[in-house]
Amino acid sequence: MQKYTIKTLSSQQEFKVNYQQELNPEQLAVVMSGSGPVLVIAGAGSGKTRTITYRVARLIESGINPAKILLVTFTNKAAKEMLHRVELLINLNIRKLWGGTFHHIANRTLRSHSKLLGYNNNFTILDQGDSKELLNTCVAELGFKTKEKRFPQSSVLQDIVSLSSNTPKEVDDIIAERYPFFCELTDEIKKISLNYHKRKKKSNLMDFDDLLLNWLALLNDHPHIRKHYSQKFLYILVDEYQDTNRIQSDIIDLLSQEHQNIMVVGDDSQSIYSFRGANYANILEFPKRYPNVHIYKLETNYRSVPEILDLANDSIINNQHQFQKTLRAIRKSGLQPILVPFNDVMQQASFLAQRMLELRDEEKSLNEMAVLYRAHYHSMELQMELTRRGIPFEIRSGLRFFEQAHIKDITSYLRVIVNPFEELAWKRLTKLLPKIGNVTAHKIWNMLSSSASPLKSMSSESTLNLIPRPSKDHWKKFTSSLNLVNNPDLLRAPAEMIRMILKEEYEEHLKSKYPDYESRMEDINQLMHFSQQYASTESFLSELALLNSVETETVVGGGYEDERVKLSTIHQAKGLEWDIVFIIWLVEGRFPSMRSLNSSAGEEEERRLFYVAVTRARDELYLGYPLWDYSSYNPSTLLKPSRFLQEIPSTSYTKWVVEEESEEEW
Repeated sequence: MQKYTIKTLSSQQEFKVNYQQELNPEQLAVVMSGSGPVLVIAGAGSGKTRTITYRVARLIESGINPAKILLVTFTNKAAKEMLHRVELLINLNIRKLWGGTFHHIANRTLRSHSKLLGYNNNFTILDQGDSKELLNTCVAELGFKTKEKRFPQSSVLQDIVSLSSNTPKEVDDIIAERYPFFCELTDEIKKISLNYHKRKKKSNLMDFDDLLLNWLALLNDHPHIRKHYSQKFLYILVDEYQDTNRIQSDIIDLLSQEHQNIMVVGDDSQSIYSFRGANYANILEFPKRYPNVHIYKLETNYRSVPEILDLANDSIINNQHQFQKTLRAIRKSGLQPILVPFNDVMQQASFLAQRMLELRDEEKSLNEMAVLYRAHYHSMELQMELTRRGIPFEIRSGLRFFEQAHIKDITSYLRVIVNPFEELAWKRLTKLLPKIGNVTAHKIWNMLSSSASPLKSMSSESTLNLIPRPSKDHWKKFTSSLNLVNNPDLLRAPAEMIRMILKEEYEEHLKSKYPDYESRMEDINQLMHFSQQYASTESFLSELALLNSVETETVVGGGYEDERVKLSTIHQAKGLEWDIVFIIWLVEGRFPSMRSLNSSAGEEEERRLFYVAVTRARDELYLGYPLWDYSSYNPSTLLKPSRFLQEIPSTSYTKWVVEEESEEEW
């Protein structure tokens, strides 16, 4: 095999790029490092992308043919931007360099060698919709009686099969851990998974998981192919390595097996995607797999003021399993982070809205403000408060709270009880049942609305004749549920009405339809708790309708029309940054989440999530938590501040106290 070695830096005249001038000492050390395995621990805001870009430029300027370099990123956009920047730096065409996501590189590789795995080279890649449709075909083909009891729908089956493919866990384990309510269906689900894989192979199909699995199989089972690509890619660079899963890590290890010229770049302190199959051990144990590794740390932060970084450092140091590092600010001193306890979640929402307006008066753009939270439902009260005040906002974590399908479903139940002649609500509910689409839903509505009492007409023979046979049992359960909640006493207790709807019917629907069943249940529980402040279901629905109709564009004057405060879960905010960041709901059981506290690994990942949230802020950081949960379905509960707040020295923040009387002014 031909030996390639990077030239060491002897004089700046050898290079078009003045690396010493354009990089800080930490970045320069990485860019100028020689051959062999390299691990770069890149702290938040430390110029990771810049470092990778200059490293690629340095390799090419040192005589490495671009065709001998592989750059793996987590988005194709990131790869294109890096490579475009390299071309600008060295003024060379580097189109022969392979760059892109794992899936992109896998597809490119498999197109040339898929026959070795029993596929034709013209295999088709299934998107998520195609995969769900094929899973439905498998269920039908196996003849399982899915109508007799709640059976997981295609999106849930897809999640189970995909997690099993991307982790070392079998289908049995995934069901036991994530979907225990389907344990009695384990054998059926395993048969569906087996049939799904067989049908894909027979039809020359691959889904996204197959691209990685087959790439790995190709390298494992065919040594000559592995050797070919190991010699082809003499230098391999992997971005966001902390987010790789087991399969991706194994692929990279095989590709670099002969030369070990591999550079992986990431931040173990920002590893927050285990729920997607990311394996934290990949980056943590990299030095064990490559004993002669050179480890570099990028600790100079260009994003945040020192006070924010001090708090981030004080927090993450409490994690036992990590590469120790300390972020150092390049910027001058600024404001200390602000810690604000609130009486309850409504005061929290009111304070945030008021503070945003004050900052806006100080000529701070709404575009540079973000509210971050652990779970989407944590933003419900804030969304309502911002809507009331006419403060424009943009949801980065999904739909607006009341626009989500499961929230609309629940409110539709309430609407048909309050107003039995509510056409849209009736049609929405009937279409939740199997084999009922727009046409059948319209016929059912015509029948119900032609009677004096639609609720009584549900069980009439005329209506039952319109219900498709596969839906008969579901219709009976649906009508039974509506009859139970159609109680005059419940019209004065919207929370109890929602609770009964969940118990009688809707929770089972969530379990069977959505992979994120638990987070949707959290949303509905929050809605239920919030509804307790209303004297009647009618007044609760009226308030929601009024809020949804408000135009949120009246507050901002003299600025851009599209100014929007950003609301986002922390997972969605990774990689982004804002001048001003508010982190809310910092209480035990919410952040960290209750589920995460079952293991030390879960707690450490939650602390990393807090660290990610803190390091999104450039200038100002606000940490908030409610003291009491008055909206709980149980009697008012005293909330405990998050352990992530308790473990931070009080010198790391300034504490503000919100006066009770100021609430009226807001």
